[in-house]
Amino acid sequence: MLVEAVDAHFAWMLGEVPAPFPGLKLPHDGVDSPGILRLLRQMTRRLNEAGCRGSWLIVAGNEVVGLCGYKQPPTDDGTVEIGYGIASGRRDRGYASGAVAEMLRLARLDPSIFVVTAATATSNVVSQRVLARNGFVQTGTSYDADDGTLIWWQAKLR
Repeated sequence: MLVEAVDAHFAWMLGEVPAPFPGLKLPHDGVDSPGILRLLRQMTRRLNEAGCRGSWLIVAGNEVVGLCGYKQPPTDDGTVEIGYGIASGRRDRGYASGAVAEMLRLARLDPSIFVVTAATATSNVVSQRVLARNGFVQTGTSYDADDGTLIWWQAKLR
């Protein structure tokens, strides 16, 4: 299940405040590193400032098992890039595939979005399978200084 992420969620995941909802918990080793959580918090703020709702917690039962969302608001031509990550101890349970499917469903409800894109490192075969399983097709490659060669994926919604 996707739950819209708000700043209070990031404050909680970073240890700044108690859980914003009773019973909500994190995996014992957290959902991601503090640096990534701070980066995603800033992305969420930028999305909200642009009037875009596109940042979510991936929740299973009462546990946050991952995070996903749009990297930027949709472009003028209706393209939005997604990203997602699952806590290390919660991988290989279908959470990423389900989250991508739900993000696509939500994107289809937004009349300003026509195309969803994503990038995966060539070494990230699991994420490539997640995208392919959700109907994405490869559209090209690029190079990133941190991740090396990236494969670009696209799903047309309309």
